[in-house]
Amino acid sequence: MTRRILPRARALLTMAAMASSVAALSACTSAPPAVPDPTEDPVLGHIHALDYDPESRRTYASAHNGVWVVPTDELPETYPGGGLGPSVATQVAGRAQDTMGFTVARPGLLLGSGHPDPEDQPDLTPPNLGLIASTDGAETWVPVSLRGQIDFHDLETAELPDGELRIYGHDASDATVRVSDDTGGSWRAVASIQARDLAADPQRPDRLYATTAQGLVRSDDAGATFTAVPDAPPLYLVTVTDDGEILGIDTDGVIHRYDGTTWTPHGRTDGVPEAFSYVGGAAPWLLIADQRGLIATDDFGDTVTTLLPMAG
Repeated sequence: MTRRILPRARALLTMAAMASSVAALSACTSAPPAVPDPTEDPVLGHIHALDYDPESRRTYASAHNGVWVVPTDELPETYPGGGLGPSVATQVAGRAQDTMGFTVARPGLLLGSGHPDPEDQPDLTPPNLGLIASTDGAETWVPVSLRGQIDFHDLETAELPDGELRIYGHDASDATVRVSDDTGGSWRAVASIQARDLAADPQRPDRLYATTAQGLVRSDDAGATFTAVPDAPPLYLVTVTDDGEILGIDTDGVIHRYDGTTWTPHGRTDGVPEAFSYVGGAAPWLLIADQRGLIATDDFGDTVTTLLPMAG
């Protein structure tokens, strides 16, 4: 599916970038980001989300201690970013921003939410970043909307028929799903749901999945109402492929695939997984953060490659 940054989105990002630049000119020059020591294991902290950007061919992990570029240099070419990237995880811009919600919305467009770097506390009460965006690989972020108001713990996107970008966000403060149909410019609150994870169907923008304590649920009206998915395993994390297949990890760590007819179990995680993402490529590559560390698999977890071992 071809993705592009819309003129309206560009305008939002450009205005925010101009405001950010003016502020930067009046501030003192900051110290350059620290160069990671290849002899030391990087400490990411809790990993909130994983995603891949086809424009930069970088794989990202958003964590409690910033956004990181994940090493994929030892993966084969069947992985979209295989053979590229640093040999160790690298903290982008040396910034320890707690990026709770994170997604590659379109090639070259990253969206995030969460809390500012402890050393860069702006005048925010509460200290919530709202929706932020980056077009330079997380080197810099600009505010888009809801600054100082919302802390999204999950962000999902889907292309609308008119070419606009729909954004689903799970508001951590009141467990409300909020929806924007204009690339984050304005929002409406829809269902209130205690969800661990959200997943939007890229082929059906009105369809949104959520994992709950009661099981997997689905909305076909853009998050306004949810109903249980019949016969689904008790999924903890969920994602949807470009073809609409459902992939999920259940509460016992088993990875499941649903082709529209049958749920098929495959490999399993080690302990409770923190993050889960579908990358695709020449093989069905998945990224998982669990007790082993950050891993990649091209056979739904039957075999895995460790990209970054568990710290400690």
